[in-house]
Amino acid sequence: MKTYMAHEQDVVRKWYVVDAAGLALGRLASKVAAILRGKNKPTFTPNVDTGDFVIIVNTDKVILTGKKLEKKYYRYHTGHVGGLKEIQYKTLMAEKSDVAVYEAVKGMLPKNSLGRKMIKKLKVYKGAEHNHAAQKPEALDLN
Repeated sequence: MKTYMAHEQDVVRKWYVVDAAGLALGRLASKVAAILRGKNKPTFTPNVDTGDFVIIVNTDKVILTGKKLEKKYYRYHTGHVGGLKEIQYKTLMAEKSDVAVYEAVKGMLPKNSLGRKMIKKLKVYKGAEHNHAAQKPEALDLN
């Protein structure tokens, strides 16, 4: 029996739109990361980007379970000496919820050139509006 190996030129990509209102951040991110990788397709190949495009809307309505809003911190480094910054998730979700969702999905993708290529297929928006109507995205229910 032969194993099917997808090639980059054979991949057919679809566009999906996900309404993130009321969904938990981590569960949303893991399901979106699987779609970006292409693990939902029978043609999945680990070394080829076979994933689809995903548009996430309403990130300002994403929830964090437990006491994560107070206890969890988003940390980043500016590149300067002593430049480690941290922001409480309560503040991050209020001001930049799209960044929080983007970083959560990015952390669940491979940490190599293939992962950097996959994250470019993710579009994240705070509100319900997006500017990708021309691609005719399908609504995707992640419940």
